[in-house]
Order: sequence, then structure tokens, then C-alpha cells
Amino acid sequence: MVKNLKKLIEQVAKEKNLPEWTVENALKNAIALAVKKDRKLKENLRVELLEEGIKVYIVKRKNSEELAFPLDISTEEVNRIAAHVAKEEFLKELEKAEEERGYLEFVEQEGQIVVGIVRRILENGDVLVDLGKVMGILPKREQIPKEVYRQGERVKALLLEVRKHRGKYEIILSRTHPKFLKKLLEAEVPEIKSGEIEIKAIAREPGERAKVLVHAKDMKMDPVGVIVGLKGSRINPISKELSGEKIDVIRWTDNPEELIKKSLSPAPVVKVRLIPQEKRAEVAVPKDKLSLAIGKHGVNVKLANRITGWYIDVLSEEDFERLTALK
Repeated sequence: MVKNLKKLIEQVAKEKNLPEWTVENALKNAIALAVKKDRKLKENLRVELLEEGIKVYIVKRKNSEELAFPLDISTEEVNRIAAHVAKEEFLKELEKAEEERGYLEFVEQEGQIVVGIVRRILENGDVLVDLGKVMGILPKREQIPKEVYRQGERVKALLLEVRKHRGKYEIILSRTHPKFLKKLLEAEVPEIKSGEIEIKAIAREPGERAKVLVHAKDMKMDPVGVIVGLKGSRINPISKELSGEKIDVIRWTDNPEELIKKSLSPAPVVKVRLIPQEKRAEVAVPKDKLSLAIGKHGVNVKLANRITGWYIDVLSEEDFERLTALK
């Protein structure tokens, strides 16, 4: 009987392009499940395929130690159940093993961009995305707020993580993570991929605005111009992919005053006062540019705070001077 099962394992492994140990585990799990059902047992069982025959053990845990006790069952009865299992339970276990392998193949792609087809929009707003062999989940929280997804359309996203949830594998996707923007930039700008330009930091308000802090190894290179491209030829396709998200590319400097000025782009900054002990900065901008510096719902200054690591107070020139006089 065991010899026949070993041949079956070899044959199925070859047909399904699976490792023999995966097929063997699926078969042993199937036999254990079938014996459990047949005997109406509640304990966990373990099956071993030995030269002398199929052995079944009851598995118990004492403290952190696993103990195995032989199950009182005849060889004939195990063989009968196993023969039945090879036709039914085994196929179910094998399906499970194949699906698991499909998910595990995606572990190596964590942090990379994947493309799939929208298959279903769930009631909670999560989107199921067909990635070929398996399905991915684009949760509501990982979606760009203004986007609407339709069945059958292609969607590009970051493979955020492959995780096990309630005994099943899940592939979590994201379109809001800063790394998604980083990977889009790498794909569009060869100089980033080659390492000539380094991305120091990214801050995003998905679908609204993003700030990208960059540094060129060659001081003669203009990293901002390279990334933006001629008339926006490189940055515009990325902005379009992100539903019109405006992307400010900022050249990194180790001078905090200069960095803060650049971070409030597109607003012009007239003066900067640093309060290092509080990691806070007060900046003066022309009165008519105040709303531009702060941004809609405070987005521009919020992103500037995050990209520089400084808390920035944006003031009109008049208020800045008034505050200076009081100090």
C-alpha cells in the first residue's frame, strides 16, 4: 500500500509541478482528516508513511512539548481509509497546497509593483484583484480616495505584504503607500534605478499632493530636472497614474533653512527663522501666497513638515516681522 502511495506522490508531483514533500504532506493530512472523520475523533492526528505501513498517531501538547501516541487502528482499516482518501480528501488537500504555493511565490515580490484585473468590489469597499494564479486584496484604506474601480479594468499597485490570516494566505496591495510612488519613479527614471539619483524621502497625501526629496551623487547633475523630464515628460505619466496627484520634486540639502524653503514649493519663502531646540521653524511668505504655502486643507505645509522633519509655522511677512519685534 505504501509503495503505491509513494508512486502516486511521485506521479502527482510531476504532473502538478510541485515538490514531492508538498504532495506527501497533502496526502498525509488527507489520511489524518479521513481517519478523524471515520472514527469521529476530536484529537489532532499525525500520519507517517513508513516501510512497514501507514502509522497514525494522536498528537497532544504538554506544556510546550508535543507528544505522539499510536492510534489503536488496524493496518487493514487504515489502508481502506487511505484508498478512499486518495480519490477524495487528497484532491482537496492538494488544491489547498497548490493555492498556498501560488501565494508563497508572491512573497519574493513584496515591495514591488504588480498589475492585475479588478474582479469584485466588496461591500466594505475592498477590491479583489486577479493576479493570475491568486487573488490580491486592495483594501479601502490603501486606495486613492477619489478613485472608482470597475470590474474588468486593469489596476497597478504595490504588493505591500503576503500574510496569513485565519489560516489562509492573503496578498495585500496598496496604491497609497510612499513606496508605490518610489517604485513608479524607479520605473520611469533610469537614473534612480542605476543609483545616480537617490530618493531621500517621500511624503504623500494620496491623490492630492506628494513631495519627493532627491539627491544626485554627481553634484553637476540636476536631479529635479532629470526626474521631471522635458516639459514634464517623466513626471506627468506618474501623476496621471496617481489620479492627478501633484508631485513636488525637491533637491536635498543639509542646510535646514534652504531645505525648509524648498519644501514649501510652489510657494516662495522670503525668510526663515529656526528654533532648533523645538525642531520648529517660522517662515515668512508674501501675503498673497499664504494660502498657496499652506495648501488646501493644510496639505502643502503638512507634507513639508513630514519631508523635512521640522514643524513649520507659515506666516505672512507682516506677521513674521511683528513676531520678530516682540522677541
